[in-house]
Amino acid sequence: MSKTTRRAIFAGAVVLAAGIAVPAVSASAAAACAPAWSASAVYVKDNVASQNGHNYTAKWWTQNESPATNSSQWAVWIDNGVCGGTTPPTTPPTTPPTTPPTTPPTTPPTTPPTTNPPTGSKWVVGYFAEWGVYGRGYHVKNIDTSGSASKLTHILYAFGNTTGGKCTIGDSYADYEKAYTAAESVDGVADTWDQPLRGSFNQLRKLKKKYPHLKVIYSMGGWTWSGGFSDAAKNPAAFADSCYNLVEDSRWADVFDGIDIDWEYPNACGLTCDTSGPAAYANVLTALRNKFGANNLITSAISADGSNGGKLDVADYAAGIAKLDKVFPMTYDYFGAFAAQGPTAPHSPLTAYPGIPQAGFHSDAAVQKLKSKGVPASKILLGIGFYGRGWTGVTQAAPGGSATGAAAGTYEAGIEDYKVLKTKCPATGTVGGTAYAFCGNNWWSYDTPSTIAGKMTYAKNQGLGGAFFWELSGDTTNGELITAIKGNL
Repeated sequence: MSKTTRRAIFAGAVVLAAGIAVPAVSASAAAACAPAWSASAVYVKDNVASQNGHNYTAKWWTQNESPATNSSQWAVWIDNGVCGGTTPPTTPPTTPPTTPPTTPPTTPPTTPPTTNPPTGSKWVVGYFAEWGVYGRGYHVKNIDTSGSASKLTHILYAFGNTTGGKCTIGDSYADYEKAYTAAESVDGVADTWDQPLRGSFNQLRKLKKKYPHLKVIYSMGGWTWSGGFSDAAKNPAAFADSCYNLVEDSRWADVFDGIDIDWEYPNACGLTCDTSGPAAYANVLTALRNKFGANNLITSAISADGSNGGKLDVADYAAGIAKLDKVFPMTYDYFGAFAAQGPTAPHSPLTAYPGIPQAGFHSDAAVQKLKSKGVPASKILLGIGFYGRGWTGVTQAAPGGSATGAAAGTYEAGIEDYKVLKTKCPATGTVGGTAYAFCGNNWWSYDTPSTIAGKMTYAKNQGLGGAFFWELSGDTTNGELITAIKGNL
């Protein structure tokens, strides 16, 4: 949904000052019916006029008043079918309603806060993608209804922007403007047009109230917005100030428990190339810790390139990670249809296997490299993808086959959610501790509850601090994959 259409009002409305709408029709229609306006204690959402059968409600103010100073006064046009139509008159009432409306009563939820947070010291961290509220239709409430909220310890909210070397909002509409209905809301209470915070931020506040053990971390950067970290590295203190001001904004300071830095990649290339030098990553994280202090969480998603001389070797990750509470090596996306002709290979192998296309491109290699740099195992979380990567034009069931391009995906070629793949192309084998599937001429790799169980056993044996995953909407509606993480960790 575009930002220009999200506040659309019903056909025939006339937009007046400050975007408030008063319905309009032709003069002949109004004269024929001569319907009446009357005072009403009706509230409408999103500052627009509303229709309920034959009745219309519209904001009203006198000629010398602004909507802000007369914000509690409303009028309703009542037809009740007498005129046989549903079109309101052109002219608003000549006098204001005599009694300002009162806020409609809301019934607080009767369900007490959940009191069974996950046990133990292991972190279970899931990404919530801010854009999921659009085409995917995945909202904060889904974290609750899927059973995921009770299994998570932390949510990573992705992403804030870093353009220009400052932390800024990624999508204001999704983040704090979108109005939720009672049915869409975590606590069953609808947003009102005048409340100070709406959107996913407010829904996360409600989720935390229901699950007091949950922590929410605001993740900055990601693949698309990592370019701004190059500027951040030029003035880490100014960057840290901007991030603190964003995360601790008074409108949502209680929502977030810290910040996550997803820099792809320090002193290396991702979507763009960074040349800020080996010390830049540590310098930025040091400035953030100095600004945020010891009581706020600071985490970071980092490369999982375990090859010799690879991305983990060109920046001083150990010095930066020393400032963190936890670190998230992205142990997925090692292979995929970005190499259109193959060879086919699992995108998230846990271990090496005969024929792996590139040495060091597997989870264990990344974990061992970080340990060799002095990173404590308890700070490292193992990454899991709740999606698969796939090719088409494949004739070989086993890994290592050639392909002609990316397999079709619901949202993006070469990528598909687990919840779709589990029935669309069920797993036919395992390799390197993860699953693959060959169906028709398509070849996919992804994790299943069974392979996740094996990965969690590995995480425990290595003494890792837990697991994290990208991202919540890829799981089934009853949370098969997060259940496998929590149950085996």
